[in-house]
Amino acid sequence: MKLLSIKKNVLLALILLISFGAMAQNTSDAAKKLNALQQQFVDLRFGMFIHYNIPTYANADWPDPEASPKLFNPKKLDANQWAKAAKSANMSYGCLTTKHHSGFCIWDTKSTDYNVMNSPYGKDVVKQFTDAFRANGLKVMLYYSILDTHHKLRPNQITPKHIDMVKQQLTELLTKYGKIEALIIDGWDAPWSRISYDDVPFEDIYTLIKSLQPDCLVMDLNGAKYPSEGLYYTDIKTYEMGAGQRMPKESKLMPTLACLPINTSWFWKTDFPTVPVRKPQEIVNDLIKPLNDASCNFILNVAPNRDGLIDDNAIAALKEVGRLWKNEGPTKALPPLGLPIISSNLAKNQATNSSWSNDMNIMDFANDDSYRTSWESNSAVEKPWYEVDFKNEKAINTIVVAEQKANIDTYALEYWNGVEWKKAFDGKNEDRIKIHRFDRVWASKVRIRIAHAKETPSIAEFQVFNERR
Repeated sequence: MKLLSIKKNVLLALILLISFGAMAQNTSDAAKKLNALQQQFVDLRFGMFIHYNIPTYANADWPDPEASPKLFNPKKLDANQWAKAAKSANMSYGCLTTKHHSGFCIWDTKSTDYNVMNSPYGKDVVKQFTDAFRANGLKVMLYYSILDTHHKLRPNQITPKHIDMVKQQLTELLTKYGKIEALIIDGWDAPWSRISYDDVPFEDIYTLIKSLQPDCLVMDLNGAKYPSEGLYYTDIKTYEMGAGQRMPKESKLMPTLACLPINTSWFWKTDFPTVPVRKPQEIVNDLIKPLNDASCNFILNVAPNRDGLIDDNAIAALKEVGRLWKNEGPTKALPPLGLPIISSNLAKNQATNSSWSNDMNIMDFANDDSYRTSWESNSAVEKPWYEVDFKNEKAINTIVVAEQKANIDTYALEYWNGVEWKKAFDGKNEDRIKIHRFDRVWASKVRIRIAHAKETPSIAEFQVFNERR
């Protein structure tokens, strides 16, 4: 009987080992595939952002949410002109604002009547854009806003119907217009939109996008609050330079996108034809070249006017950029990166405990969803520890320890299964963002025991996830 029990335990251990190996291999394969796509994106180097939508006709980037579709009435819209202008600057791709924050859709959508087909223009602009750019040898990307003031998809008003609308609209955009290299998503988890990744579930949307077009990169334009070295809720790090966002020079190499307009704002304004645009020499020497050297793809916004054409001063500047700059091919090789974090953080604002803290920097600062605050150990503690208590059991399979600077290097991660503490990791990891993925387990508590740190240990965010795999 005892021998039979031993054999069962050995068999169970073997099954678990095989399962873990298969999970690790699948995760590694998926990461390698994503790394290849990230490298290809960075190697594109330079592209055209096209902010064109109903704001163009309101002289404002954020128009009245009830602005009539009758405003949208270009007389000479020519997406081929846009594409040729991009080619003249030696750009590799274009990205069009399919729906901005005020909710007007410039494609033939069945999700709402608030769209271009009910305007005097009455034609699918997204189709014209994708056809024209591909015909000119350029790749195609699309911009989409989660925040939608017309349909009241905004804080404290989000309903299941809003989520269904987002899914329907993204499904249309990813099934009607051929291969989409990337989606640039905006108005999500930003201080000014106040729509969290839980309000509109990021993992659901990300999984949908990948199910429709597995090679489509997902870029959230509002990831600036997250550490520069971690891929949180995006396949590509993004920096809106006009909002003061910049890559920290000391960060490790990451696949990155940075954006700025050639004019003084994103959507066309009545003074654009007479106000000087950004100087071509500055675009090349201060933006494209240094950003490319840092593995950053630069996208320059060029806004068509109310006729649907790019103004002459912008056309001339783009030609001069093309004279001054050529795409020299692949950039430096990116280091291997893991998959992005896309799930909800189960540890956020849960009960916490720790060894003796340093003054006011108590344990609650390490799971407050802010990377500007930290739990800090008291320097007198030789073996610090930090713990999150869920009270009830939760399924978990990922733990992330995020530091403000790389300091903790040797530690153990453990979870309480109701009977005893079990190890999820025990060893050395000197990364600033320490990501640990493992087979799903059930736990009511999770903790880190710190064996060694270069300085007094501190943790900006201790995060726990149950990723969909």
